[in-house]
Amino acid sequence: MSLFDQPFDHKRDAAIVTGAGNGIGRAIALALVGEGVRTLFADISADKVRAATDAAADPALAFAWSGDLAERTECERLLADARERLGLVTLFVHSASPPRREQDHLLAVSDETWARMRAVNLDAGFHLGRELAKSLIAAKSPGSMLYLTSLHAQTPRNLPHYSTAKAAMAILVKEMARMLGQHAIRVNALVPGAIAAGGFVADPALARHIPLGRLGQAADLAPMALAVLSDRIGGYVSGASIVVDGGLALTNWFDPPELE
Repeated sequence: MSLFDQPFDHKRDAAIVTGAGNGIGRAIALALVGEGVRTLFADISADKVRAATDAAADPALAFAWSGDLAERTECERLLADARERLGLVTLFVHSASPPRREQDHLLAVSDETWARMRAVNLDAGFHLGRELAKSLIAAKSPGSMLYLTSLHAQTPRNLPHYSTAKAAMAILVKEMARMLGQHAIRVNALVPGAIAAGGFVADPALARHIPLGRLGQAADLAPMALAVLSDRIGGYVSGASIVVDGGLALTNWFDPPELE
């Protein structure tokens, strides 16, 4: 059997993907279904998440869920609904994030925008990951988690609420990987570059800073995500931040914003 045949256990594995209504989350969720994994697509937009599940290779394996993960009660509802629909969740991808607006620089970002970015990225990511880990430990089952961080966890993006939330998520991944490895639960980060998908509207001129000469697409992330999530392929990878950016991180392309 080829190493890349059946990267997941169809009888055991089940996944939650947040932010699955569009962009990178959608691409990863669809790829998981394509590999035969029962997957719950979670997103704040009911219309987008339904369109995503309808596009799945096997819609019978794709479950739509909508709710606002900035609210703890909605996180709890997601966990309860996932248990009811999927049973034990062995795979978790946290891709949900509020939209980024270029005008929300250091001197302009509101308290509400700051809090919401943290709530969805970090607080929901922490709570969902920890609760899923508790279930895996109780079941004595291995598991794999993947968090979508950003190049801007280390490089300022002129959006402090976004960069700091992603930086906090990056160290959370390492904390979780260190603690949960003894229970055969792997936790990693995928670090996208300039991906023209989801809430990010990429300036085509940015391509001149990318060594591979083009902007990324959501589909560029999905194969690496599946490789890291799979115990057959990425089973000895934990606590890693894997950059998928066409080489963009080799340059520093952001100047400070011009203030009026």
